[in-house]
Amino acid sequence: MPLSPSEPLIRARGLVKTFGDFTAVDGIDVDVHPGESFGFLGPNGAGKSSTMRMIGCVSPPTGGSLRILGMDPGTQGPAIRARLGVVPQRDSLDEELTVEENIWVYGRYFGLPRPVVRERAAELLEFAQLSERARSVVEPLSGGMKRRLTIARALVNTPQILLLDEPTTGLDPQARHVLWDRLFRLKREGVTLVLTTHYMDEAEQLCDRLVVMDHGRIVAEGSPRALIAEHSTREVLELRFDTHDHTAHLADVDGIADRVEVLPDRLLLYTPDGESAQSEIARRGIEPLSSLVRRSTLEDVFLHLTGRTLVD
Repeated sequence: MPLSPSEPLIRARGLVKTFGDFTAVDGIDVDVHPGESFGFLGPNGAGKSSTMRMIGCVSPPTGGSLRILGMDPGTQGPAIRARLGVVPQRDSLDEELTVEENIWVYGRYFGLPRPVVRERAAELLEFAQLSERARSVVEPLSGGMKRRLTIARALVNTPQILLLDEPTTGLDPQARHVLWDRLFRLKREGVTLVLTTHYMDEAEQLCDRLVVMDHGRIVAEGSPRALIAEHSTREVLELRFDTHDHTAHLADVDGIADRVEVLPDRLLLYTPDGESAQSEIARRGIEPLSSLVRRSTLEDVFLHLTGRTLVD
């Protein structure tokens, strides 16, 4: 039975994944709706990839319920996988084949006729800006080109949901932005995106809605803007001092900000007006090595909720 437009494409309730005595995913609830870009944000080990493997029907849940495209992964895994596109954390391309051959071979896994696969490959290589490299062997390609090829290959079966696990890890800033542009285009075309990342700028750029995960649990959920508004201030003043313990400077900044976080290399002063806080620092005669006013990010949200940064 087809899903109604109001039903989520992915619904998890109390989802659990354990490995022996270790609980990787600890009873999470998730809904992903058609056409949205949904993210799992958190540090390495938060449970993001374990969740994605359950959604991708390659790792069975230990507990809870999971429905994907209205189907049960436990009994209808092949039917679900036929309608998914998967971009794994590490590229699994056949580096001895050409760029276009990688798509041809993958398309045949789905039983697509050769003429359809070749036509689809040409369209996807144009989409991925790889048409000029169609007959190039994969091995010498740059990391950004390989990631774009991996995404193009994942789209050969015209999936309803595209799963992307840490899509830009290891890429330089220019390659990341090219990849973001390709993903924006997919979303405009109606593909539902589900991604994991530990880059807060990536989550803010790509996600309509996301969950923040820590130690296998969801600690917050909402749009990037809503999460920042709820759990942080508009601006942050970063102060760095010539000291091994920034706790020693807490008394100096008392009363200047709504909240102060101490990190090993700096103080973070959370305030609606960073420039006013900076002026007060100067008025008090405090002389940090450096001071920077910036807007709040999702990393500030994560630090507030867990006491840890995303790179811990």
